[in-house]
Amino acid sequence: MSDHNFKSLEETLEKHIPSEELREVKRLLYGRADDQAITFSEEAYSLAKEVGVELKGYIFTARKEDLRRPRVVRVGLIQNSVDIPTTAPIHVQRDALHEKVSNILKVAASAGVNIICFQEAWTMPFAFCTREKFPWCEFAEDAENGPTTKLMKKLAKQYNMVIISPILERDVNHNETIWNTAVVISNNGNYMGKHRKNHIPRVGDFNESTYYFEGNTGHPVFETQFGRIAINICYGRHHPQNWLMFGLNGAEIVFNPSATIGALSEPLWGIEARNAAIANSYFTVAINRVGTEVFPNEFTSANGLPAHKDFGPFYGSSYIAAPDGTRTPALSRDKDGLLVAEMDLNLCRQVKDFWGFQMTQRLPLYADSLAQAIKPDYKPQIVKENQ
Repeated sequence: MSDHNFKSLEETLEKHIPSEELREVKRLLYGRADDQAITFSEEAYSLAKEVGVELKGYIFTARKEDLRRPRVVRVGLIQNSVDIPTTAPIHVQRDALHEKVSNILKVAASAGVNIICFQEAWTMPFAFCTREKFPWCEFAEDAENGPTTKLMKKLAKQYNMVIISPILERDVNHNETIWNTAVVISNNGNYMGKHRKNHIPRVGDFNESTYYFEGNTGHPVFETQFGRIAINICYGRHHPQNWLMFGLNGAEIVFNPSATIGALSEPLWGIEARNAAIANSYFTVAINRVGTEVFPNEFTSANGLPAHKDFGPFYGSSYIAAPDGTRTPALSRDKDGLLVAEMDLNLCRQVKDFWGFQMTQRLPLYADSLAQAIKPDYKPQIVKENQ
């Protein structure tokens, strides 16, 4: 089990390790000795304090080129708790989260953010643990014209910001089925499209297949004014082939909006999105929520322990990783936070040229092997000693 009283790895390192040794520790942990922190305006810090959100920012640089100009963009992520009791009416819960995140968006605009992504299913508590259909299905809404997207369209245009808004979708054109979906809104306030979660967990309290199945939108990459972006929703981060396809389709930044708890996945958290950035030569943005969410009725976790009403704690620790393997320090494990990274997207091609991962990955070899592996009569290629 994770200790919810442990606030931050970074805070502990800075508290107990001398400064010169700390530089070497950070070099080993994060790929660079210097955090390259951003100093924001006084207005941004003041707004963050007023809203009650932790504001941190870091810079990823790229080599200066002769033929290409720098492609510098500021990317943001929001991790937050759900403050309103889950017993409140659905519209009260949703409106409270709309207000909370809208206020944090003001901070992001003041911090110069161009693209921002929220956590998975940000408009609701992560109620799928309960296996109850009601009232939680009421949170589902139309991806293109629902109340959340209408609000985000307005704010995206107001702040000249691309917004990725992961919601519970109600597909009104296909028998009102439900999906776990990320909506992409351009900085002009236009609906660009959506992506549905490709991989659905069936582990612990993550009973999501009770509500929705695997997505059917493939691996879309959205070409925005600020760069080519994609969304690998939550559990999809455990599947390297999912990350791979976004890279093959040209993504430069892949966001991973999530909702995950310390007892289940924390040892994996700092590794997976960073590995994906390295393997695919793009930036990754790993986002988790914070806090513990308490529901009206008890539910079990299929682990032999007593039934309970709480789900969590969600451990936050959101971070951003670069294609060269460096990464930012994480946000805290228990506070609402806004993390900003200023990145030069030219780094993506520079890393491809240096490491040659894409040149040497031999896709036809694996395509042929996988084509054989999915056949019912497939036999693994195992070599045994002759007797």
